[in-house]
Amino acid sequence: MKLVARQWIALLFVLEQQQCACGAAFVANHLSHRTGGRDVLAATPTELEVEPIAVVLKKERDNQKRLLLGILNPEPKTDAVLADPRTKEPLVIKPQVGTFFGSSRSRPGTSTAILRRRISYEMQAKGSDYAYTGSSDSYLNLLEPQDVIQSNNNNRPNDSNDSNSGRSPSDSARQRRLQLIRNLSPLIPPPIRSALATAGVLVADDYVPMRDLFTSPSVSFAYERGWRSSFRRAGFPGEDEEAQMAMNYFAPSMARYHDTRVLVDMSCATGLFTRRFAQSGLYKRVLGCDYSASMLDEARRRIEADPKLRYSINRNNTTRLDLVRLDVGQIPMQNNSVDALHAGAAMHCWPDLPAAAAEIYRVLKPGGRYFATTFLSDYFRILNAGEGGSTGPSRQAFQYFESVNQLKQLMEQGGFAPDKINIEVLAPSCVVIRCEK
Repeated sequence: MKLVARQWIALLFVLEQQQCACGAAFVANHLSHRTGGRDVLAATPTELEVEPIAVVLKKERDNQKRLLLGILNPEPKTDAVLADPRTKEPLVIKPQVGTFFGSSRSRPGTSTAILRRRISYEMQAKGSDYAYTGSSDSYLNLLEPQDVIQSNNNNRPNDSNDSNSGRSPSDSARQRRLQLIRNLSPLIPPPIRSALATAGVLVADDYVPMRDLFTSPSVSFAYERGWRSSFRRAGFPGEDEEAQMAMNYFAPSMARYHDTRVLVDMSCATGLFTRRFAQSGLYKRVLGCDYSASMLDEARRRIEADPKLRYSINRNNTTRLDLVRLDVGQIPMQNNSVDALHAGAAMHCWPDLPAAAAEIYRVLKPGGRYFATTFLSDYFRILNAGEGGSTGPSRQAFQYFESVNQLKQLMEQGGFAPDKINIEVLAPSCVVIRCEK
């Protein structure tokens, strides 16, 4: 065995002399693993009880072959967390690998260019009539289902006319007009959208202030450029402090479920906290979730611009980071699948609070924890007074929480036991909610 070790050291010397950096790094890493990081020349024969070179190289070739086959032809996998939002049955995710693109960026500290691979996904629960789609360079869209049959028909160029669809030309024209309005509405400032809905230009379902305020690209652009920092006037802690408060509270549930360590950042907006959770290295999987496509687009842009996230997480797989478009009132996750759930400055924007509270309780594991911050109504009254009274956009866009008792009753109705709910107020108007299932 000592002879084998000497052969390894000799091979390392030859590779270094030939300036074969890749091969030398492989050999050095293999020997370093055996010696616990010590100098291989100072190691004892026992420490260098390594396998013959040919055996190790064959194992490495086999491993690289498996990885390559997985890239070229990935197998569908049943997700451990995500589910059909209607049935709550697990989603089977089928990746479809696209071409490599974008070779201009380098790994930090090196001159090596990194080719990025775009992966599109089709997601469907067994027995479901609906499929969902997503991609690695944007988000997983679990808000808008795509009928499987219609999806297949859309891929056939001769099957898209109105005569085959069973709709009259007038119905089709109306549907196209409604779709055009829906596509353009996020570009319209929220107060104007509210006025258009009141005037009947937008139908009732096309603009719900609590739901749609943050779908505006202008709001997404401004969120981390001054909007979120203004919350400090209401007593909110800074972003780093709030993230640490949440992580401290989540620690027991993460210790209990160490093998999974799934954290959901609900209503993540531009990923302000999602990025902090992922960078911490405390979680195996972080899911940033929001209703707004423009918020998720901005979150993805910021993730891609962050070297720590783009390279350390995506390349070394220390934390899996997903962005998901969803409705908090109908969370597309399996029962008892989430270890911790965070909602920073979010609950006042949820239209259906009872449904959201019940859904949060449903997806948490026993012992799972929920940490949230929101506003008491006093803060919005100040804003509302500056907007002309009860008809102002703030009154329409936000829930008003009059007291701590109101919030406690809400969480109890969702399923949390009274002795597992703790609510504190950070003066003047910030509320911190901690609940355990």
